[in-house]
Amino acid sequence: MRVTIIGAGNMGRGIGMRSVAGGHSVEVVDRNPEDAQALAAELGGGSTAVEPGGPIGGDLVVLALYYASIAEAVEQYRDQLGDKVVVEISVPLDWDTMDGFVVPGDSSAAEEVQKLLPESTKVVKAFSTTFARTLQTGEKNGVQLDVPMAGDDEEAKRKVAALVEGGGMRPIDLGPLRRARQLENATFMQIAAQKPLGAGFDTALKILD
Repeated sequence: MRVTIIGAGNMGRGIGMRSVAGGHSVEVVDRNPEDAQALAAELGGGSTAVEPGGPIGGDLVVLALYYASIAEAVEQYRDQLGDKVVVEISVPLDWDTMDGFVVPGDSSAAEEVQKLLPESTKVVKAFSTTFARTLQTGEKNGVQLDVPMAGDDEEAKRKVAALVEGGGMRPIDLGPLRRARQLENATFMQIAAQKPLGAGFDTALKILD
């Protein structure tokens, strides 16, 4: 599978590492082309960098961006995102107050992003509960990472699940895209726990069964 990662930051690096580990072809896009080139070189496995605004070829497109940056990226690439699977990973926190979300209470970042995309685009919420540091290896203290996901299209979720499994992690299908609301709240909880734990964003949520 060909994976396009928009955003060459820490989450882009982590998801890129898991993608390459699973044998997938990766291309990286960033507003700073030097950052995209550096990450592609770091990932290896034939990964390539795409110039900002250039053609993107991934069947699966990961928006590895903060929520506030997604609308601009979608506007830039919207014409290329029809019929693709878009993975939305953000948590729409009010980072100034750390006291709530910047999306309506009856919505989520994923649902708001879906409104910006072509109708034929399939949106899947995933990777919001996995921090970048743990994604480098796909595990924490020898325990496999869980990657809960939500989406309305079953085939799209199967593609994301294949990416997750290929990277050595466990996908968990939570159901329709509206379940992204619960995922984003779970991420909020995990972020809030970092300071009292002194964890440095090196924790993971695990569902034991």
